Amino acid sequence: SVEELLARLRVSLRRLPFLKQAAEPTPVFTNGGLVIDFPAETVTLDGRELHLTPIEYKLISLLAHNEGKVLTYSYITKAIWGESAESEMASLRVFMANLRKKLEDKEGSQHFIQTHIGIGYRMLKAEEDGRGKNRQPG
Repeated sequence: SVEELLARLRVSLRRLPFLKQAAEPTPVFTNGGLVIDFPAETVTLDGRELHLTPIEYKLISLLAHNEGKVLTYSYITKAIWGESAESEMASLRVFMANLRKKLEDKEGSQHFIQTHIGIGYRMLKAEEDGRGKNRQPG
């Protein structure tokens, strides 16, 4: 009936602000010493700002929004380059290598990006050891 439909619409409209709030990502992502400020579009590692290219920033943001999940090569290339993604596989590998160098330039530093050979990449979650320091996830 029309009355029931209107009642259901009113309920849905009342829930909408809560759904929007839950769907919005946090403005700052923190993973060990890595901090990504999405509104400012800045990335810092151990308090030092990293200078990333626009593609590198898109890659690290995509991985951060999906922390702990393996993202396939095709998913990443489509998210970054759009429908012409298949021709960008070699570019993806180059950009990921450059991003890794910027993130893991110190001896014994934490590794943030893990390669799943033949599948894709994933952002690892930082864990703390007993001394309160971040270490590489298992």
